[in-house]
Amino acid sequence: MVKRKVIFSSLLAGLVLLAGAILQPSTVQAANTFVGTATCAGCHDKEYSNFSKFAKKAHSDRSIKIMAKKLTPEEQKECYACHTTGYGQPGGFVSFEKTPDLAHAGCEVCHGPGSAHVDSGGKKDLIKGKGRMNVKECEKCHNSERVSNFRFKPMLFGGAH
Repeated sequence: MVKRKVIFSSLLAGLVLLAGAILQPSTVQAANTFVGTATCAGCHDKEYSNFSKFAKKAHSDRSIKIMAKKLTPEEQKECYACHTTGYGQPGGFVSFEKTPDLAHAGCEVCHGPGSAHVDSGGKKDLIKGKGRMNVKECEKCHNSERVSNFRFKPMLFGGAH
């Protein structure tokens, strides 16, 4: 009787392991992570050039640095949400020292984390908006609550694209 219990327990454990192996993918796909705007430049040179020259977002970290002495650490964190890339999200901006490549509001603020897009060789369906954005996306940061003199006009061609 004891031998049957051992065999049954072993079989049951084996079946559980086998079922787990069958139901789980053989490789776990890593979460889509932030790659930084400089990575986008390799394939999107025109957009990157326009962004760097004309978009205030390309230098949005400067605002935080200028105001830092007048802000509490909690107030600075509120600024990071719109003025940096991915703050508060896995793999996003942490600090100017630890994640300098995410210190401004870059491409991934609007298009989402880009690692899957990059790893795929540029599949558009792996970025938010598939290359086309809606102005409603902009209003997450550019809104009357956050911008006292709200005269927002998206610069889809000159400023960002």
